[in-house]
Amino acid sequence: MASERTGPLAHLTVLDLSRIMAAPWATQIFADLGADVIKIERPGVGDDTRSWGPPFLKDSQGRATKESGYFLSVNRGKRSVTVDMATTEGQEIVRSLARQADIVIENFKAETLKRYRLDAASLRADNPRLIYCSVTGFGQDGPRKDQAAYDFAIQAMGGLMSVTGERDDKPGGGPQKVGVPIVDLMTGMYAAVAVLAAVAKRDRTGVGDVIDLAMLDVQAAFLANQAMNHLVGGRNPQRGGNRHPNIQPQDVFACADGFFVLAVGNDGQFAKLCEVLGHAEWSSDERFASNAARVRHNPELTALLSGRFMTFARDDLIARLDAEGVPAAPINSVPQVLSDPQIRHREMVRDLPHTEAGSVRHVVSPLRFENAPLAFPRSAPLLGEHTDDALVQLGLGADEIAALRGKGII
Repeated sequence: MASERTGPLAHLTVLDLSRIMAAPWATQIFADLGADVIKIERPGVGDDTRSWGPPFLKDSQGRATKESGYFLSVNRGKRSVTVDMATTEGQEIVRSLARQADIVIENFKAETLKRYRLDAASLRADNPRLIYCSVTGFGQDGPRKDQAAYDFAIQAMGGLMSVTGERDDKPGGGPQKVGVPIVDLMTGMYAAVAVLAAVAKRDRTGVGDVIDLAMLDVQAAFLANQAMNHLVGGRNPQRGGNRHPNIQPQDVFACADGFFVLAVGNDGQFAKLCEVLGHAEWSSDERFASNAARVRHNPELTALLSGRFMTFARDDLIARLDAEGVPAAPINSVPQVLSDPQIRHREMVRDLPHTEAGSVRHVVSPLRFENAPLAFPRSAPLLGEHTDDALVQLGLGADEIAALRGKGII
């Protein structure tokens, strides 16, 4: 293992007791950064997302496998070890792995792992340097702590869907979820930040920490400007389609042959936009001369811009705006993004080795380090692919491993 691990976290071992998306997103970040991530899965079943398809990966002979695209998206670079944590023997295996780990991440409901003596207090009694991160829907305390949660539900109850989507009085109006599980992803990012902060503190003190991270808290935190718009201005933020609530003009507009996004960020960019459109006088009009004025007079501005944009071909307009430093972009499909020349130049899509398929194309980490370059040695693991290796590292012999397998514990 050590020979294939590079990156700034190659010295760390992570015990991953999580499944689905939020916490596994954090542990995939650690794997990308070089940590040895040992993913514990249920024997014969594994992470729920293994079955979340189609699509499912095809093997090197073109036959369907049991590896879903969803699972592959969040588990690359990890090792899979199957353990039945409901058994005494399985619990001891996990405790033994935790004694050798730097970090444990889990996303069971509050207090579930306490029944198995796999909670933070139990594991840190044996390993005080351990950093233990719990990811739940609502945290370890409070009136909702025992409720189950999924990304979609948190997007709804956390306010995100109230500000996402077209206005109710417009065609297609109504609340919308984000097109990727954004609460899961942001929770994973916050988990990674929190754990790395705890690692930095442990380097000074020699003592680990316990992190209690809740998806609803994360959703409330990244309401960001919309939350502050309410706290400062007393307003209830509403859905406004693609229109930015604080900066204008920022919206989706139609040209003669397609849609594009305009993201003007300051008065200078607005003046350049007006020059490209052949109406330099708009930038000195008192209704539009400042951003605050443009926000107040957005309906009039939008009407003027929309009429002028329809006289342009989209790609020609974007090129002219780009030349003047005015942010604008086409609305690309996923295939168009992944084939974009910039994405290809940055090698964001790479072929990674996979046990059944030979190789699998992955979108890899965007993190780049000059002195600790990242390596991506493998795709996501097969269920239990590394069980024997992990148990050998714990000192178990072949007969002991065979006996555990015979009992269905691994």
